[in-house]
Amino acid sequence: MSIEPRKVFLCGICTMPLEYCEFSGTQEKCKLWLKEKDEDMYEEVYGAVTEGVEKATIEDEASDKKDRTVVKDKSAKLEAKLERENKKKMASRVLIKRIERTKRKCVTTIYGLDIFGVDLKKAAKMFANRFACGSSVAKNNQGQDEIVVQGDFSDELLKMILKNWPNVPEENIDKIEEKKKKKAAESQV
Repeated sequence: MSIEPRKVFLCGICTMPLEYCEFSGTQEKCKLWLKEKDEDMYEEVYGAVTEGVEKATIEDEASDKKDRTVVKDKSAKLEAKLERENKKKMASRVLIKRIERTKRKCVTTIYGLDIFGVDLKKAAKMFANRFACGSSVAKNNQGQDEIVVQGDFSDELLKMILKNWPNVPEENIDKIEEKKKKKAAESQV
């Protein structure tokens, strides 16, 4: 007696199995997507729900009305929250800053990758292996995490970020060069 593997259909909107779309917060979009994609599957998943709604009486509707609006409000709130997070992500910047330390020594810092879901420790290790230099995650003056790479690798880092993390848009990456200010005594002479 062999057991066949069960086929699980995943939603194209929330990437969950179709039975769990109601918990994603984007149920209405998921329903529309499924209806366009596969009419038979839509009837199979949501057909029983619509039949139950048609059979409901006016009395049932009046008593359950408050409960349904709360559920609808929660999904709308969750959907709005997801949209706000997405807008915040698209408005945030990744800064690649080259900082000159002494005569020929410099350090490159990368700030803002964590907003796009990049694991900073793994990224620092990847940079250290790729460039054969020291690289670590450190807190900056504002108390936020950033990657510090020893050496001037700003151009290569930009290319590497775009190659390894395609969810980071190129227009959201800024390169900054920061030089040390010369001492006042040297500038007067």
